Amino acid sequence: MANTLLKGVADDLDFDQFLEKMFAYDARRTEEDIEAGALLGIGEMLLGGTTSFLDMYYGMDGVARACERLGIRGFLGWAILDPEYTTQKGVPLRNAEAFMERWKGHERITPLPAPQGVYVVNEENWLGARELATRHGTLVHYHLSETLKEVEGHVAKTGMRPPEWLDKIGFLGPNQVAAHSVWLKNNEIELLSKRGTAVAHCPSSNMKLASGGGGLAPVTELRERKGIVGLGTDSSTSSNSLSMLRLMQLTGLAHKHARHDPKSLPAGTLLDMATLEGARALGKVGRLGTIRPGADADLVLFDLTHPSLAPVTSPEKAIPNLVYSANEGAVHTVFVGGRKVVSAGRLTLVNEEEIRHIALNPPLQ
Repeated sequence: MANTLLKGVADDLDFDQFLEKMFAYDARRTEEDIEAGALLGIGEMLLGGTTSFLDMYYGMDGVARACERLGIRGFLGWAILDPEYTTQKGVPLRNAEAFMERWKGHERITPLPAPQGVYVVNEENWLGARELATRHGTLVHYHLSETLKEVEGHVAKTGMRPPEWLDKIGFLGPNQVAAHSVWLKNNEIELLSKRGTAVAHCPSSNMKLASGGGGLAPVTELRERKGIVGLGTDSSTSSNSLSMLRLMQLTGLAHKHARHDPKSLPAGTLLDMATLEGARALGKVGRLGTIRPGADADLVLFDLTHPSLAPVTSPEKAIPNLVYSANEGAVHTVFVGGRKVVSAGRLTLVNEEEIRHIALNPPLQ
């Protein structure tokens, strides 16, 4: 969320150039700047119908406060890196634990540890993150096999590909969400599925940064093995949009094209990936992503007369129109846990002029 303020600062760069530029910005950021970016990003998500999100960064107290103000549900991972690789002050693993202590038990905020990736986290910190999550009963969130360079570099260093190595050291398991997961071989697909590790598929980011492999995680293969696959927008700096509506459309088109199969990932499956499968990944089956007794009363009402969604002349047309053509303008009302946070396409808990002011006058230039 915090990177919403940096939208457009690192476009059309290769992955290494992108990281170099973002690390330079990371070193300059303040908690005030992070909170301002989170307000802007959360506003974008709510107006697009997103009620819950999973995030990874540092300075997450600012993101948590923004969640409180706008009323969204946040699963907030504090980024853990080895000290020599980070711009954080202090020891990242200890920072993560302190953040989790500050926000544990909150109604809508779930703090959790988030190891960045195998290229900047050693075995001790991976296992430390897992122990921290187990002790607090939370998820672990991390990046996995995003680029071929990451995979080949880890093989050169350890003799093993990232998922195999994480399994060998006793890390891999359920209650984990591995973002990206583009470069997976069949045995790794089997391994993630068997261990119950969820994948957050981020095609807009992976394709924009030309991560290779078509920029696509092996979604069909994972689902065939009963793996858990949800959808992720990734950062505003790498995909430029936090819209799940846009992401459903893009995911469907990309996989149909790549597999030469118009029946690949049909509309109903794409909607499930954005809702039910996202809930499975977050460990919230029956609570999120569904409308049923006992669920958390997250509801999104769409205007069926909006030009991007109409005409809906039968129930059968509603889901395909929602997935393939609807945009954020069709979102009318949003409830999070029964609390109305968007009404008639407007945020209800903050003055939108404040959001616009942040967008026009970002703290970090």
